[in-house]
Amino acid sequence: MCGIVGIVGKSDVNVQLYDALTILQHRGQDAAGIVTCENGRMVQQKANGLVQDVFRTRHMQRLLGNLGIGHVRYPTAGSSGPALAQPFYVNSPYGIALAHNGNLTNSAKLSEEVFKTDLRHVNTDSDSEVLLNVFAHELQLQGKLNPTADDIFAAITGVHNRVSGGYAVVSLIANYGLVAFRDPHGIRPLVYGSRLTDDGTEYMVASESVALDVLGFQLIDDVAPGEAIYITEEGVLHRRQCAKHTSLSPCIFEHVYFARPDSIMDGVSVYRARLRQGEKLADKIMRERPDHDIDVVIPIPDSSRVAGQALAPKMGVKFREGLVKNRYIGRTFIMPGQQQRKKSVRQKLNAIELEFKGKVVLMVDDSIVRGTTCQQIIQMARDAGAKKVYFASAAPAVKYPNVYGIDMPTVDELIAHGRTHDEICREIGADWLIYQDLEDLIAASAEGNKKITRFDCAVFTGEYCTGDVTEEYLQQVAAARNDAAKSGTKSDKQMELPIGLHNGNAG
Repeated sequence: MCGIVGIVGKSDVNVQLYDALTILQHRGQDAAGIVTCENGRMVQQKANGLVQDVFRTRHMQRLLGNLGIGHVRYPTAGSSGPALAQPFYVNSPYGIALAHNGNLTNSAKLSEEVFKTDLRHVNTDSDSEVLLNVFAHELQLQGKLNPTADDIFAAITGVHNRVSGGYAVVSLIANYGLVAFRDPHGIRPLVYGSRLTDDGTEYMVASESVALDVLGFQLIDDVAPGEAIYITEEGVLHRRQCAKHTSLSPCIFEHVYFARPDSIMDGVSVYRARLRQGEKLADKIMRERPDHDIDVVIPIPDSSRVAGQALAPKMGVKFREGLVKNRYIGRTFIMPGQQQRKKSVRQKLNAIELEFKGKVVLMVDDSIVRGTTCQQIIQMARDAGAKKVYFASAAPAVKYPNVYGIDMPTVDELIAHGRTHDEICREIGADWLIYQDLEDLIAASAEGNKKITRFDCAVFTGEYCTGDVTEEYLQQVAAARNDAAKSGTKSDKQMELPIGLHNGNAG
């Protein structure tokens, strides 16, 4: 799950891009990069690390130009390293830089086409570089010395015809402007807005609306599924639907976990969606245990806090912050290796004994993926003196891997896959376990936008909306994503996979 941003301004946009990436840092902590363009010359700075570590004053001084794009990355498979930091660049045609959030499900096939048919070279195992070369080839097919908006949109139509998966893209075309587009299912989020200055209107595209808010841009709209926008270097906005068949199917896990609560995605407030998750979960608890003995509700910070705040008063139970978070430790289900995750949980959270001792505690989390985090936290609660520890998940049981850009583990590493409800409860060490119903989760996220007819809920149902995810593909992804692959113990095995299945980019 990466974060992307693009700005067309009336003056240098380097500092604004930096600020936007810091706001989107929660979407990726592995690497960061910025490309700007001035007088047709592109300059880039990218490396592994957090935004604050990748960019120094000397870098900002050379990142000149009134248009640019940026990216924060976390990898969805074994590949990692500075060569996979984005944006990527090709010099033909025109000079194009591209940053991508998502994952292509037909990346291996595209890699072969790019090499054998398009006669282009891909230098890494990143599907983002494959996507860039597909876009570059489709633009070159237009055969224009000076491409128009029509030519650019025709090229994006060609991309949609060839590419499958979840993708949100920002791209720079030297001397022309900024391009952004979204996959025909709208799986990955993308919004854009404007800001009026004394010199004219500036535009911004980003993964989440919060980035626009903080930089003073007014949200215009989401980029629709299959839609593309093209903003010229002079600041003229063009938009067009470029896909033949579209269906708005946004990833529901954005509302559960990834997005900041102060973002609006596809017309739905993430904050309000999480409030509704808590309310619906409270209703289910009261149906199943009307005579419950819960003394206190404690959220697992940070993404479950909003749901917990809504759940507790509806049940008539106290809400307390019983866990203190160290904000300098990354997200644990992304980390490779059970031992590393277990160690990280203890470094990340510490219990306030006063809120646990002698109490029946209901702990609320946004979801349960591997189960490693909640096992450790439940034990922490017991060590702090809790009489009983109940556990509530604001999402249904995660049983299947995500293939559209979230590093959801292989089925063998998912605690809910192949286990009964009681077995999961025993495995995590809880006295009682309750999951959100999928129907309630969908209702909580859909309220506010009647245009959303479905969500991508594949991690709960195993139904992948692109329709091309086979068991063979899942096995290949599993080989690239499992803990052994990430720890490097099967590096030879990884090298045998088709290009693209490492998905070193993806975000």
